[in-house]
Order: sequence, then C-alpha cells, then structure tokens
Amino acid sequence: MKSSPLLIAGFLASFGAGYYGNSFFRYEAKTPIRSSQTFHTIQQKETQMKLGAFSVSLNVRDLQASKQFYETLGFKVLAGDMEKNYLIMKNENSLIGLFQGMFEGNILTFNPGWDENGENTDSFDDVRAIQKHLKSKNLKLTAEADENTSGPASLMLTDPDGNVIYIDQHR
Repeated sequence: MKSSPLLIAGFLASFGAGYYGNSFFRYEAKTPIRSSQTFHTIQQKETQMKLGAFSVSLNVRDLQASKQFYETLGFKVLAGDMEKNYLIMKNENSLIGLFQGMFEGNILTFNPGWDENGENTDSFDDVRAIQKHLKSKNLKLTAEADENTSGPASLMLTDPDGNVIYIDQHR
C-alpha cells in the first residue's frame, strides 16, 4: 500500500511527459518548411522511385465475409471477380486487395504505371529499373523480373521484419 502514491505519481509523470512530448512533436510536424529551396535540394539529392499505386493484399479465409466487412467500412469494389477469388476494394485513396487461397500471409503491393484508380500514369519507373536500383543497394530479391523483357513483370522482396513487398507492373 505504501507504494501506491509512488505508482500513481509515476503514472501521472509518464502521462504528462507523453502528453507534452506529443504536443511538441505535433507542433514541429505542422511547422512549414521555411525555404522551398531546402526542400528542392533534398529532393534533388534523393532520387525517388515511382512505385505506383499502393495497396495491402490480404489473404482472406472467406471472400464474401471480407467483402461485406470492408463495405461496412466504406470500401467499394474497384476490380476483381468473386469467381476468381479476389477483389480490389477502394475507399478514397486507400486500396485493399482481398485474395482467397492465392498466397500465404499479407503483402504490401505496389503497381508501377497505375494510380489508385487502376488508371495508367503518364510516367513511371519500369519494374526492371526498380529492380536494378534495389540490387545496386544490395537488397536481396526473392523473385525477379526478367531484365531481357519489357511490359508486365514483377519482383518480390522482404523487409527486415518479414513483410513481403510485391512490385507488380501490369503494362
């Protein structure tokens, strides 16, 4: 019982530090960049790959149940086919792929050449160029695109936490 006031004081101190720390970082995040020149300099130093539309591909047990669940969250079917065991669902700019029996686990998916509506983009980085860049950074690929081809191709890699990343170009 004697430790109760210490426990409560510790909790309040932790809460206060977290609250004020969070307020500080939130303020910093909203602070505008003072010099657009600085922003452009950073952009010029780092070449940003154009990975295309992003979605999470979920391995689902029951496609119909998952469809109904995500519709309740405001998602609408964008593409796919129940008979082929997959649907692509969209809510604003968010995309979720629902796949029944097609792969194990969940996958982070990028589609070079497509925007979040499944529409072609004017410019994009070809999956083979992305692959070459990733290899130059000594990243291990678990599946590779044939560099002697053009058009649709894909590659896969795994992040340090075991999350599978699938870069799938359709055109």
